[in-house]
Amino acid sequence: MAAVLGLIAGSYEQVTFGYRVKTDEPEWTAKAEFTHHAHTASISAAAASERFVVTGSKDETIQLYDMKKKIEHGALLHHDGTISCLEFYGTSHLLSGGEDGLICVWGTKKWDCLKSIKAHQGHVTSLSVHPSGKIALSVGTDKTLRTWNLTNGRSAFIKNIKRNAHIVRWSPDGDKYVVVVNDEVDIYDLETASVTATMKNPKRISSVKFLNNSILAVAGDDEKVRFCDLGKEKWVCEFKAHEKRVKAVESFVMEDHCILVTASNDGFIKMWKLYLKEELESPTLLMEVNTTARLTCLAVWKPSSMQPPAEEPAAPTTTPQELIQELSKTKRVRIAAEEVILEDESKPKKKKKGGGKKPTE
Repeated sequence: MAAVLGLIAGSYEQVTFGYRVKTDEPEWTAKAEFTHHAHTASISAAAASERFVVTGSKDETIQLYDMKKKIEHGALLHHDGTISCLEFYGTSHLLSGGEDGLICVWGTKKWDCLKSIKAHQGHVTSLSVHPSGKIALSVGTDKTLRTWNLTNGRSAFIKNIKRNAHIVRWSPDGDKYVVVVNDEVDIYDLETASVTATMKNPKRISSVKFLNNSILAVAGDDEKVRFCDLGKEKWVCEFKAHEKRVKAVESFVMEDHCILVTASNDGFIKMWKLYLKEELESPTLLMEVNTTARLTCLAVWKPSSMQPPAEEPAAPTTTPQELIQELSKTKRVRIAAEEVILEDESKPKKKKKGGGKKPTE
């Protein structure tokens, strides 16, 4: 297990903050590594792979950072409007969604735009890649939930949910997913593609994170983080995490416990230790750092030694219907991390690569 990980947070003030945390010491501390002002508008999304961190902004750009070389790696210019969501699949691909209704798939070797999909009539508000890497879900302001076959970049299913959802997330095992609309979490079963339960949060939800396949951490427009047991269909624990509303929550497993990371409008990034046992108890605070900025998004960078091991390939499928059937048969679909998601080598509309400029120390 690596002893160092990175915390990356974006802000309304257009600044990206980077911290390194040593996890092999009795008391965890965050050391400021960089503050970077590459964006010209507030930062709206962040994501991390084992090498790169990316941030998206209302300035229509995606900024790249090489965490191993500790340098800027340029910018991706393809969207026309705010970048609303970013998600890596393994180390090979990045997916981005924006207010222009596009989902773009980027190859991380050359940072080419491999595919640009007109995904929604309105904005793309959120996307999530299935653990297999074969399909993705997206929601938008056209009141639809869409399933994408990533082997060919085509729409597999369109579901009219009659409301504008702003978050969608697959469970780690890929047998269920959640769709968030305002203060409600709809829990969907993969096999039936129908809602099995709806959980209502006291406030509008800003971020959700699966801690395991049944426990969902939910942050909203208040200072608390709440935990929902999706199997029992009930709220099982809550705790006060910040002084102001919690904007983002992330997590990862470490030995016999879960590490929860939260970011807030109060400027703090906090790390919490949580034991995922039968009766959940409030987590204990491990570390906090004050950025003094109004934080909007969060990503956790873990070096390769902390990443999950590569998985076995899944059996090949032909049609989206067979794909859904295959995914619903097993608890966890396994696939090689290096599999190419999209083989369309179409050139990007516009792209700019940086020249290795260092962020401000």
